[in-house]
Amino acid sequence: MLFLNFPPTPTTITSSANQPVIGSSELFPETITDPVTLSRTKTKSPQTDGICERFHKTILDEFYRIAFRKKIYNTLDELQADLDTWMKEYNEERVHSGKFCFGKTPMQTFLDSVPLVKEEMLNKKPRRVN
Repeated sequence: MLFLNFPPTPTTITSSANQPVIGSSELFPETITDPVTLSRTKTKSPQTDGICERFHKTILDEFYRIAFRKKIYNTLDELQADLDTWMKEYNEERVHSGKFCFGKTPMQTFLDSVPLVKEEMLNKKPRRVN
C-alpha cells in the first residue's frame, strides 16, 4: 500500500448512487486523524457518479466475468487475492489512454500529480468544516 505524507486536511467521503456509505459509522476511527465529512451524490443524476459506475462496469467486464469462467472460488480470500492482483496490474502496470493519463499508468499519473496537489494545498486557505 502506498502512503504519502500530506498535510492534515478535511476528508469528504461521497457515497455513490445516493446510498449510505457502507460502515460509515465505523470508518476505521483509529486511522482517521482529520475531520471527515459524509456526503451523497445528487439524486437521479448519473453524471455525478458516472466515473464510479464506469469503473464497476470495467471490473465486471474485465475481471469478474473472466475470473468466474476460468476458476471456481472456494473462499472469498481466493477471490480477493485474484482481484488484488488484477487491480495492481490495472493501476500500476497497464498504460491507460484515459483522461489525464496520456499513455502512463494511473499510479504514475497519480504520483506525478502529488507535487502539484501539495503545492495547491499549501497555497489554499483552510476551509472550515462543521
